Amino acid sequence: MANNPGAKKAIRKIARRTEVNKSRRSRVRTYLRKFEESVASGDVAKAKAAFVEAQSELMRAVGKGVVHKNTGARKVSRLAAQLKKLATA
Repeated sequence: MANNPGAKKAIRKIARRTEVNKSRRSRVRTYLRKFEESVASGDVAKAKAAFVEAQSELMRAVGKGVVHKNTGARKVSRLAAQLKKLATA
């Protein structure tokens, strides 16, 4: 258990950051889910719009440090591949 004031403050700060990061991660997942749903529906225009939003949100999470840079790039790449596959089909 935290035994000095600095350690106690660090615990409080970590708890606040955890809440913020959890919220941001949830927001990213929401946009990813919207993209998946639009791809499943087969609507290319809707999927493109959802892709732009999902990509933007993922890169924002990368910038905030919620998601690692390579993880964000990998996920965007896979989304783009799904979109391309849908557009060509």
